[in-house]
Amino acid sequence: MFWDKKTETLDRKQMTSIQTERLQDLAQRVCAAVPFYQEFFSKGGVKPEGIKSIEDLQRLPFLSKHNLRDTYPFGLFCRPLKDVVEIHSSSGTTGKPVVVGYTRQDLDLWASVMARTLCCGGVTEKDVVQNAYGYGLFTGGLGLHYGAQKIGASVLPISGGNSKRQIMLMQDFGTDVLCCTPSYSLCLAEIAEEMGVDIKSLKLRVAFLGAEPWSDSMRAEIEKKLNIMTLDIYGLTEIIGPGVASECEYKDGLHINEDYFFPEIINPDTGEVLPYGEEGELVITTLTKEAFPVIRFRTRDITVLNPEPCKCGRTLVRMRRVGGRTDDMLIIRGVNVFPSQIEDVLVKIDGVSPHYLIVVDRKGTMDDVEVRVEVSEGNLFDEIKRFEALERKIKNELESVLGISTRIKLMEPHSVERSMGKAIRVQDKRKLKGN
Repeated sequence: MFWDKKTETLDRKQMTSIQTERLQDLAQRVCAAVPFYQEFFSKGGVKPEGIKSIEDLQRLPFLSKHNLRDTYPFGLFCRPLKDVVEIHSSSGTTGKPVVVGYTRQDLDLWASVMARTLCCGGVTEKDVVQNAYGYGLFTGGLGLHYGAQKIGASVLPISGGNSKRQIMLMQDFGTDVLCCTPSYSLCLAEIAEEMGVDIKSLKLRVAFLGAEPWSDSMRAEIEKKLNIMTLDIYGLTEIIGPGVASECEYKDGLHINEDYFFPEIINPDTGEVLPYGEEGELVITTLTKEAFPVIRFRTRDITVLNPEPCKCGRTLVRMRRVGGRTDDMLIIRGVNVFPSQIEDVLVKIDGVSPHYLIVVDRKGTMDDVEVRVEVSEGNLFDEIKRFEALERKIKNELESVLGISTRIKLMEPHSVERSMGKAIRVQDKRKLKGN
């Protein structure tokens, strides 16, 4: 087991001292190597030698995804390409992709924080880890891979897809640990049922799920169907990939590896830094990365920070599970709506499955929301009255939570498109029309 007890149980004063020292070094490095950061510090009226404490970070401006795309591909690299041994990027579905690089030391850091993540779920060198995150330019697959190797576990680098083969390998290889997106874990549960495989006969013990928001209700559904403990993991391509934070067995927030990734919570509208316990947007500074460090990067993820020690013994600051993003938030008739709110309602209703699509359109001057959700297996109602009653129930529950009315469209099982990676939950046709 990879349990970095000395670092993960530091008191707040010791952690702050480490963070300050690393920030001071970071400031010197980026200003010496990257013209963008020279201007960045100048805008904040700060010189690298003027950084005296971690609080001085607040004097600097924020970094956004637009900055990263504007400097595509290597404008923010802090080391020459001859020192960069691995390159990853985001999908680039909304413009130029974000390109990130890793030195050998960065890869060792990535392996270490991912080993910490897996350790939170009790993974040891005796385990078989089935990694169904995508390999390639996406950071998910290789991040988990490096962490499992660091621990000494046996890794099955199967990537996403080939679902029937995934189930076969679980049976034949005795998989203990599953790594994938929450939506894909439900897909695997469905495939196992279709194959007539008794999930309880498998050795599966724990799943590390991330890369997309998922509610507590969906967690309960996954744990029931796969008969395992599920742990939420958090990371971003821009920061390092997975490995920024992870839940432990107590599931009381995600432990942020804050000796490497310094977190702040800000008011997303004003940029004001908020105290512990207040909800806002997460901002992260990478304190030790060599090839692609970022300073005060706005993640757009909405959460809360808690500095109190966890029951597991770790003193690393914890973040509440991400319930939404400032850029995923839908504004419907003036009301802020997060897809996770809709998911939380749907998963609690008997008769429907946790597979859904939110379609937003504009009819004239009014926003229109249709929630398409699959009925559960065996619930294709012959009686129109029962069908209509279920639609009304969903409609009323959603209106109670969201404060707006929606249209409900019940779908046949397996009719909502499945994804091997991040699930697509929203189709906003207003954007397609340029509204």
